[in-house]
Amino acid sequence: MTDPRPSHRPADFLAAHRGGGLATLLDQRGGAYFAYAAWRTGLKPTHLSLLNLVIGLGVSATVIAYIPVAQDGAPWWPVALAALVLWQIAYMLDCADGQLARVTRTGSEAGARVDILCDIAIQASVVSVVVAVTNAYTPELPAWCGAAFAALWMTNLVTAVMAKEDDGVSMVKSTSLIVRLIKLVRDYGFIIVVIALALIWPELMAVVLVGFGAVNALFLLASIASNARVSLR
Repeated sequence: MTDPRPSHRPADFLAAHRGGGLATLLDQRGGAYFAYAAWRTGLKPTHLSLLNLVIGLGVSATVIAYIPVAQDGAPWWPVALAALVLWQIAYMLDCADGQLARVTRTGSEAGARVDILCDIAIQASVVSVVVAVTNAYTPELPAWCGAAFAALWMTNLVTAVMAKEDDGVSMVKSTSLIVRLIKLVRDYGFIIVVIALALIWPELMAVVLVGFGAVNALFLLASIASNARVSLR
């Protein structure tokens, strides 16, 4: 029997991506193949969102549970490499659900909310990994640093959502070289690579925490200043 559905290729799904930093663009390419496989097997975008959630949370929970094992002498590198691969796969699935929804026109408002909520849950778990590892290996770092890092992490999500509301004002859409470099550092695909590699030398996780926290703080302040200037014209 002839398949009544229109024919699609991975390139069709890649063409439907919503952009992102350099690392995310690489994940979008991987996501196109997941979207194509999902279309071939009849899966819906929400299936991909939920699979992303299961993998993302599972990796974070495993890393946190492994901390006392590692402190007893077990090596970090196997867990770090597994986290690197699986977090990337989870993010590719996150890229894939939107591609699948747009190409097959199977998206919905409820599905879009599931996608966003899954993103928040996974990113909260990644933040928990950074804070837990930092607390375990750099206990002398003030507790407020971890709290500030967790709070400032949400700058990524908030500014991304606001960028969709007003392309002309949001700094996320800026083509300035400085802003583009900051966007690369803040790119989620890049961040999870850095966090996973830092697990190999967990004492360096404090540098990740402070560094990304500072970048997000500066981007937040710059965004406030930029928008305030436009508002007060």
